[in-house]
Amino acid sequence: MGSMHLSTDTRQVQALSPRLQRAVQLLQMSSLDFAAMVRGKIEENPFLEEEEDGATQLPAQADATIRDMAGEPGDDRDIWVADRSLGSRPADDERASAMDLAACDTTLAMHLHGQLNVMALTERDLCMAHAVVESLDDDGYLRIPLEELIDSQQLSPPPQPAELMIALRMVQSLDPAGVAARSVGECLALQCPRIQDADIRHIAQRIVEHHLDALAARDLPRLVKALQQPAARIEQAIAALRRLNPRPGWTVGASHTDYVVPDVIVRRIHGHWSAQLNPAVVPRVRLNKVYAELFQRHRRSEHGQLVDHLQDARWTLRNVEQRFSTILDVAQAIIRKQHLFPEFGAMAMKPLVLREIAEEIGVHESTVSRVTNNKYMATPLGVFELKHFFSRPMVSASGKACSATAIRELIGDIIAAETPARPLSDGEITRQLAAQGLVVARRTVTKYRQLLRIDPVEKRRHRF
Repeated sequence: MGSMHLSTDTRQVQALSPRLQRAVQLLQMSSLDFAAMVRGKIEENPFLEEEEDGATQLPAQADATIRDMAGEPGDDRDIWVADRSLGSRPADDERASAMDLAACDTTLAMHLHGQLNVMALTERDLCMAHAVVESLDDDGYLRIPLEELIDSQQLSPPPQPAELMIALRMVQSLDPAGVAARSVGECLALQCPRIQDADIRHIAQRIVEHHLDALAARDLPRLVKALQQPAARIEQAIAALRRLNPRPGWTVGASHTDYVVPDVIVRRIHGHWSAQLNPAVVPRVRLNKVYAELFQRHRRSEHGQLVDHLQDARWTLRNVEQRFSTILDVAQAIIRKQHLFPEFGAMAMKPLVLREIAEEIGVHESTVSRVTNNKYMATPLGVFELKHFFSRPMVSASGKACSATAIRELIGDIIAAETPARPLSDGEITRQLAAQGLVVARRTVTKYRQLLRIDPVEKRRHRF
């Protein structure tokens, strides 16, 4: 019969502390997200401040503030000095912030509700029309069945399908044209009345209503046969349809554009390419030494929260320094490896893997992977993500290694130089690469062509 007993053993394992795990997460952030995180730290941590030119702080004011945070009473003179240095300010409830003064973005729903509110409608009709507006998606389409709106209305008696259809037609008559459509065909049909030429408008309406699949396939012979119209007139109708907007909801409201801010800028210095940090992405944050020194002077055991704030402030500063130091080290190592790229472009790209950079700067390969994610480098040829400079090696017929990025660029150049009347198939491109000593599979050529967003040979031939 077996016996039960307890035993202990000692093993050595690697584990990341919570703070180190947080540092790894921050290293992975984009510079914009990291800057937003630092700004939040500045707002919530009294020991952090943003560097400003000529910014000074009176010791008396700082002393009074620290004593107030620490719960220590100050005399009236210190409070008076502190208040006088701040100057006269209105009360918080009377002061308008920048957010209060900022213009509000007009959404599609707001735009449509505003038009409905000035129309002579009964309260019941207006309620149903508002329900249709609230059911539209960002493209301006009604993606749900109209019958589902019956249960959402607290109307007595419940709205009939015919009433909801009238409400839908009412919304479809609003600006922008094509809004509240239930399909692409209906969206284009709602915009067809804007075509000036009556004959072209009639052909366009017939295409949208009965031959939308042929339009999508750009099958002109099929449209000529079905509509019994000259090819030139049908081409004019197709051109008119292409000028219509299949996403009318996008025309209303502010367009939010995500801008890429480079973390590193590449410049030529003394005949050599060098990477430098972009000062615009480095947070201007520092430790408020006055607060820190005064806190150490007035420190007591019950001030645990302030102790945590001070430790967090110092950790934040170390993380800012370490983060951008690592980014700069990786960027400089990349430029040393790819020093021909700023002058000759992607065709001069060399094979490069993460391990090479990690070994050169003395960090783990995973660290390089995190640094190259969502970090960008500004070069004379444009702004590129750091991971753009890495590509696996491909062996040529001569035995030399070349980068996949260079081969992809070469494929783009071959297609750009092809005769428009006789575009090259992926197999023909493969044979041309082989003639240059680059053995590449046809499926690889197809993949690279798709990455370049180039249509297959059939579509290129049809377009010509």
